[in-house]
Amino acid sequence: MLFAERLKTLMIEQNVNQSTLAKNIGYTQRAVSKWVNGEAEPSATAVYLCAKFFDVSADYLLGLENYY
Repeated sequence: MLFAERLKTLMIEQNVNQSTLAKNIGYTQRAVSKWVNGEAEPSATAVYLCAKFFDVSADYLLGLENYY
């Protein structure tokens, strides 16, 4: 669930909606919605792409680090 919370926070801070994120990382808006709502866990590739998009570490997104 930590991934969902951190992803949601980054999206709000950087004013990125689900559709924009999905388009930029090559996933559907529905997939992003499931991640944000904690209904599904992203693949390792999806975590990597989200980290690259938001310029944070994958460890931060996964809750292994507290700072990005």
